[in-house]
Amino acid sequence: MSRKPTITLEQPNLKDAWKLVREALSERRTLLIVGNCWVDYKGRARSKLEPGERIVVVKEDGSVLVHRPYGYEPVNWQPPGCLFQSRLDGNTLKIRAIRQKPAESINLIFDQVGLVSALHLVDTGRFSLYASEEDMQKAILLEPSLLEPHFRPISYEKKVEPGFIDVYGTDEKGRFVVVEIKRKTAGRKAALQLAKYVEAIRGMVKRDVRGVLAAPRLGKNVQRLLMTLGLDFKALDPKKCAEILTRSRTRKLADFFQD
Repeated sequence: MSRKPTITLEQPNLKDAWKLVREALSERRTLLIVGNCWVDYKGRARSKLEPGERIVVVKEDGSVLVHRPYGYEPVNWQPPGCLFQSRLDGNTLKIRAIRQKPAESINLIFDQVGLVSALHLVDTGRFSLYASEEDMQKAILLEPSLLEPHFRPISYEKKVEPGFIDVYGTDEKGRFVVVEIKRKTAGRKAALQLAKYVEAIRGMVKRDVRGVLAAPRLGKNVQRLLMTLGLDFKALDPKKCAEILTRSRTRKLADFFQD
């Protein structure tokens, strides 16, 4: 099967831009439009975006993204599965994206188009999601049960004499918990560092203190060292942490959009 060519128009008049938009939408091609537009959303809430030069992307799955010239998050968006209508209305090009469940629509109105492209993209690459130690820390703060049920964070990057504790909190029995996070295999050095943090906290409080080493896996003989030091290990998957952060960002974006 022959690959459909990419078609790009630079500085087209609105009629030519509309013809390409209509063709791309009917063929479920990826559509890129750069121009001066404004946006009217109706659905779970109501929002209006005043005129400005924007980058609009309509993807083959029916999702819509409206980007400003800055920032990585879209200022308006619609999830996959939209149905589309497009038309010329006087001196404007109008595109409407409609979802039935929930009932909502986003209307894009252009009075100038600087560039429009219709593309057929092929992407079969596997996506691998990874997280840094800072991301893993944020994930535990967002969902403390990642560490263990009933864990309650108190602070993070807590300053003690040997350094900074990644996450500090309490468990279901009211004991203080010192958490040391490692993105890769945790070795002997990490276990000994955690032991120092635990001893520092024990010198500051009159309560039982536990130490938990959170990492994807332990190095050779580290489990035995942890047992000798009276410390615990929690297997923490960086990929799962990254997924939690992604869901959190998506929820924040949806909340913002509803506002």
